Order: sequence, then C-alpha cells, then structure tokens
Amino acid sequence: QVQLVESGGGLVQAGGSLRLSCAASGRPFSNYDMAWFRQVPGKEREFVAAISWNGALTNYADSVKGRFTISRDNAKNTVYLQMNSLKPEDTAVYYCAATPFPNDHANARSYDYWGQGTQVTVSS
Repeated sequence: QVQLVESGGGLVQAGGSLRLSCAASGRPFSNYDMAWFRQVPGKEREFVAAISWNGALTNYADSVKGRFTISRDNAKNTVYLQMNSLKPEDTAVYYCAATPFPNDHANARSYDYWGQGTQVTVSS
C-alpha cells in the first residue's frame, strides 16, 4: 500500500504560479512511477504529467507543455508539479497517482494509488 497526500492548491490569478506537492508513505517511493491528473465536475479525469521512478523520463499533456514541470525527490518521498502561466482552464481538482508497473502513463487506469486531491482555482 502507498498513501498519497497532496498539498499546495489554492486560488491564483491568471498568469500566476503554484507548486503542488504529493507526499507518499508506505512502500518505497522509488518503486513507483508517479503522475498528476486533474478533474473538473462532469468530466473524466485528465492526464497532466508523469515521471519515471528515477526522474529520468517525463511526459506532459499538450495543454500544459512548456508551463508545467513535474519533478520528484526520492529522498523526501515527494513528487511536485510546478505550474506557471496558469490559465482559468487549469481550474480543477489535482490528484497525484502512483503505479509500480508503468504502462500507459496517460491512462488513469494504469495507476493503483491515488491521493485525495487538491483544488486549484485560477481566476481571470
């Protein structure tokens, strides 16, 4: 079992920045590829970014490329999402997720463990 707890969400104006954190506990953090997804009411959970177990590989949704950066610190059991140049359409609940068996990183069904989510609201 892996427990994930997100933090860092909040209200920010368009063009601003936020950094989300996801702290993991339980099994060794470095065993897992990690990802961020987001969801708005009435829509499916949407892939945002993913990072391999050692941080060597990352991938991003087209909608956030060049604005968001995913990173991890295995010594701190934490994955981050730096979000810059935020837009109102980035407003969502953001979730971190973990999988020990990376397959399709952009598919939510690939992930076994999820946090409770943190709200990000971007005002225009």
